[in-house]
Amino acid sequence: MRENRRVKQIDISIEIEFSQERVHHVITNLLGYRKVSARWVPRMLTPQMKLQRVQICRELLAKFDEDGEDFLRQIVTGDESWVHHYDSESKQQSKEYRHKTSPSPKKFKVFSFARKVLLTIFWDSEVLVHTEFLEQGNTVNSTKYVNTLEKLKARLRRVRSEKVSIIHHDNARPHTSLETRTALDRLGLLTLPHPP
Repeated sequence: MRENRRVKQIDISIEIEFSQERVHHVITNLLGYRKVSARWVPRMLTPQMKLQRVQICRELLAKFDEDGEDFLRQIVTGDESWVHHYDSESKQQSKEYRHKTSPSPKKFKVFSFARKVLLTIFWDSEVLVHTEFLEQGNTVNSTKYVNTLEKLKARLRRVRSEKVSIIHHDNARPHTSLETRTALDRLGLLTLPHPP
């Protein structure tokens, strides 16, 4: 098993002439092994990227040690996600009482042509701050994202009592472009470093 981590229990049981049930018991209970699937990750991090992750995490922990909960309350997180343009009913919501002789109700799957829209959403530790749906036919680029940040800044002035807001978003190109960084400076929005 150590030579070939992908070996099947049935192959081990045939080779050593034990039952498959006994092989399973030895592997899991006596040796403490379990078979796990590899996890997909977006990309392999270089040693430099790993070091950068550690450095950013240490900086954030130091900032938290210094300011505590006040630091966390300043953070406004933003992200984009595709959402369906309808409210789908969950399996739990569609339950209904039926007699045992009645046919069970049917729930149809959503067709692939069901319309989806891109939602940009910002929230802090307490409330949803700003949402925006991307108009049909548009894409998120730096100019569009800057426009969203300007609307976010106006919204932050209305809903937040403290002056400082720290934006946390991922490293997507529209979020890290020169145009976006310039706009963030102009709007007085600090950004939280996002590790690779």
